[in-house]
Amino acid sequence: MTQDRRSFLKTTTLAGAALAVAGCADRPAAASSSPVFAAAPLSGVRWGFIGVGARGSGHVDTMLMLEGATVTAICDTHAPSLKAAVDNAAKKSGRTPQAWGADGDANAWKSMLASSEIDAVVISTPWELHTPMAVAAMKAGKHAFVEVPAALTLEECWELVDVSESTGRHCMMLENVNYGREELMLLNMVRKGVLGELLHGEAAYIHDLRGQMFEVDHGTGSWRTPHYATDQGNLYPTHGLGPVAHYMDVNRGDAFDHLVAMSTPARGRALFAKANFPPDHKWNAIREWKCGDLSTSLVKLASGRTIMVQWDETSPRPYSRHNYLQGTKGAFGGFPNRIALDVPAEELPAGVRAKMKPDAKRSNSHGWDMDMKPWFEAYDHPMWKKVGEVAAKHGGHGGMDFVMLWRVQQCLMKGKPLDQSVYDAAAWSAVTPLSRASAEQGSAPQKFPDFTRGRWRTTPPLVIEAD
Repeated sequence: MTQDRRSFLKTTTLAGAALAVAGCADRPAAASSSPVFAAAPLSGVRWGFIGVGARGSGHVDTMLMLEGATVTAICDTHAPSLKAAVDNAAKKSGRTPQAWGADGDANAWKSMLASSEIDAVVISTPWELHTPMAVAAMKAGKHAFVEVPAALTLEECWELVDVSESTGRHCMMLENVNYGREELMLLNMVRKGVLGELLHGEAAYIHDLRGQMFEVDHGTGSWRTPHYATDQGNLYPTHGLGPVAHYMDVNRGDAFDHLVAMSTPARGRALFAKANFPPDHKWNAIREWKCGDLSTSLVKLASGRTIMVQWDETSPRPYSRHNYLQGTKGAFGGFPNRIALDVPAEELPAGVRAKMKPDAKRSNSHGWDMDMKPWFEAYDHPMWKKVGEVAAKHGGHGGMDFVMLWRVQQCLMKGKPLDQSVYDAAAWSAVTPLSRASAEQGSAPQKFPDFTRGRWRTTPPLVIEAD
């Protein structure tokens, strides 16, 4: 770690001192003048999978449906999960992939990465393994596709960027929400200027996951629950933030500048443990749950725009990602989807105008339009129009998982840049350590590192094509 980096990790407040700046002067400039990176096209993609539990097994299932994709290797130290995934792949493809980890060897994934029969790796393991496995995959010559969040520390964020640049391998965080129908439609609307100039966004991951605490010895709750006891800040920022970052051209004409964060007291996990587990259970043995139930961050962008980011996996409340945008012409909000604009009637889709009073000259921004059918008809993203019907039938989370992996497969085979770069993985994941530092320092502002080394200023906005 350089002295510049140490200074950054000990960020100070704006009061009495300038915001701490991530040290990158010690880093050589990347070979490319743009962070939009395309690898050589592949005639087919041979996929390896590390971790095939609830999430990873779904990825295997989807990949088996994609043209040009071959599942060649699977690794998991949980023998039943490994067998189920291997058997599923053999049944559906007629080819039995190599299996690694059946003996419980925690390092079996390293042996798998040495295989010459793998072009790209999907990593669906506990959070703390994401960066080490992605880095090792790239160094082994494989493209790395890693579940969210991609990294837990700023050091890990930089490591992903540095290794991706030095190896010429993709490192994409598998943020599936960017491929949801609503999110793609809103991206299309933003590109067409429907909301005007964007000023503010709101992103969240509000999901009551207390039930995962019943997964004591195996499953997501077995490794995720301890984080609520030891960590602080927003532990899972990217589901809501990823789409908003795309809407606002983060790393493609704009950039995260700094954030401030605060957390509520930690109450829900202790109450849930007391109500559902014996007094001597290990969850009740935790004397203090450090992580606040609700984390709220405010992010300032280089352009001056703002984003509110919230995270809450503990409180008893309905699911939401917010997915809110405020522009100079109006606003769009999610959960439930709704829109309010102040524009001349002729700027509205025909289906929306048909609902208005005959003499209406403008839309009404004082009331939400919650009938989204005519909006989808007018602004459904071309990619969703192409594969959405199949995705909704076969893909997870309403089809977004299918669309994401279909798009990845297409980009790799055609040698096109991915929609989500390693710089996105780093910037979006950086909210976790920065929100932790801010919350622990009385909501002191924390400066985002510039993982693109200034190249965000000249990188064009993202345009996701249908092919």
